[in-house]
Amino acid sequence: MKYLLAILCCLLPLGLAAAESVRWTGRYPRDAAWYATPQHRVVADTMVAYQFPSGGWPKNIDMGVKLSAGERGELKARAKDESTIDNGATTTQIRMLAAFFVATNDERYRKSVERGLVYLLAAQYPNGGWPQYFPLRAGYYEHITFNDNAMAEVLGVLRDVAVGIAPFAWVEESLRMKAGGAVARGIGCILKCQVVQNGRPTIWGAQHDVKTFAPAWARNFEPPSLASMESAGIVRFLMSLPQPHPAIIAAIEGAVEWFEANQISGIRWDKTDASPSGEADRLVVVDPSAPPLWARFYELGTNRPLFAGRDGKVRYKVEEIERERRLGYAWYVNTPLALLQKDYPAWKARLAKSVPPSPASQP
Repeated sequence: MKYLLAILCCLLPLGLAAAESVRWTGRYPRDAAWYATPQHRVVADTMVAYQFPSGGWPKNIDMGVKLSAGERGELKARAKDESTIDNGATTTQIRMLAAFFVATNDERYRKSVERGLVYLLAAQYPNGGWPQYFPLRAGYYEHITFNDNAMAEVLGVLRDVAVGIAPFAWVEESLRMKAGGAVARGIGCILKCQVVQNGRPTIWGAQHDVKTFAPAWARNFEPPSLASMESAGIVRFLMSLPQPHPAIIAAIEGAVEWFEANQISGIRWDKTDASPSGEADRLVVVDPSAPPLWARFYELGTNRPLFAGRDGKVRYKVEEIERERRLGYAWYVNTPLALLQKDYPAWKARLAKSVPPSPASQP
């Protein structure tokens, strides 16, 4: 699962022709003026057209292309609902359409956002987690899904709705209250899923069993494990909470301690044409001056970096899996580095200035 082709990659000049395709990345425009530009309404109108009756959206769709009347008719006639939170789907559309509504006051966008929020609330499990697809799709899709920051993105949207952060200040009070309750349940789920080793909290898996809360298999190359990239996103979400109660603080501190203890120094993870076969490859290169990296996955119990190919066999050296998987997956990441160097010190400084919450305010 690659991270979302989700928001505008190039903010093209204001003379953008409506029929042109707009490429997407993991960012969305934060400049309010962008949403007020008439030429950009094609993006909002296409997002509205792609919304399923359930309120969610499909993933990996270029929503910067103006649709013909026939294409819109085909979307309305879709028989299968493929709404998902994978790859930033649904949360991206909700955020952007909320900004379009603020900029244009177009009721279609308001209604679409509200339907999207109701979808997120309906998709939440009673235990506080979210599946990758809703309506539910059998298989690993039913697991509590942290993979590619899916659940952290959902909680970020609902947190902003609950407290009225732009562009959600207009959301009605009843929906804001429901969003706040969902966030509280989501935090409870996060705390239950955090893996404890030798009595100490560590980090999280990419997906967890909905009943046992234990890390679970997804695709063949995604074994039950500790997932460094997704865990960094979870910690950032927890750090965003005002006046965190002691259990949240302990979860953050435990994860940060684990990240510090399991960073890998002295290597780079490089794409190269200089492999032994002469073909493009991605390999570990020794470099004493390289900044720290983390393996994407660590073995439960031992904290050994682990890797798996499409055969589902776990290995401990990335060069032992097939070249296609070495090239096609982020086996080493630097995501926790900014968390340790910037986000955590800033959070500690804020925490020192905050007033502890009363017991009644703790979820």
